Formats: sequence, C-alpha cells, structure tokens
Amino acid sequence: MGTIKTYRDLLIWEKSMNLVTEIYSTTSIFPDSERFGLTSQLRRSSVSIPANIAEGFGRNSPGDFKRFLNISMGSLFELQTELEIAKNLKLITNEKFSELYDFSREVERMMSSFISKI
Repeated sequence: MGTIKTYRDLLIWEKSMNLVTEIYSTTSIFPDSERFGLTSQLRRSSVSIPANIAEGFGRNSPGDFKRFLNISMGSLFELQTELEIAKNLKLITNEKFSELYDFSREVERMMSSFISKI
C-alpha cells in the first residue's frame, strides 16, 4: 500500500467519515419516535462503514482487509436502503435523499474500485 501508513491516509475512510457526519446531521431532525428506530439504524450503518475500513486496515493482512471492506460495503448498502425508507416515510425530502444517496454512491464506487485493487 505504498505511502499509506494508517487508515487515516485512505480517501475512502475520509469520505465515509464525512458521510457519517452528514447522516448524523440529517437524522438530528427526525422525530423522537424514530430515536430507537430509523435514526439509530441510519447512524449505526453509517458508522460501520469507516469503522470496518479502519479495523480491516489494522489486521495487516490483505485478505482480512478485503473481507472488512466487503463488510463495509454491506453496511453502505444497508444505509442506502434505510435512506430510501426515510424518503418513503417523508422523514427526508427527495432532494436530501438524492444528495445523500449520490454521496453514498460515490463512496460505493470508490470502495468497489479499492476492493478490486487489493
């Protein structure tokens, strides 16, 4: 991995951290009735993305790293599904959905490319 010394050097980790921040900001306006429902699910799936990137990097094995990146990808797909549900329930606008979904697709493309290079 050349000049990459830590997971913090990975653009995919940085982008996924930014996605977490956007999800937390967006869900902060969800109704209290969703605190233990969709708010929690969206936050947990978003946090899982960079967390698994970091954990996989720390395993010091390309095979393990790839496995954790695939787990991260699964969390990303979960997040995309939960965003769709939030839109359908009118907890987020179509515009906000498009913004977050497009951001998640950017992360998805980057991660897919990264996985294929390992």
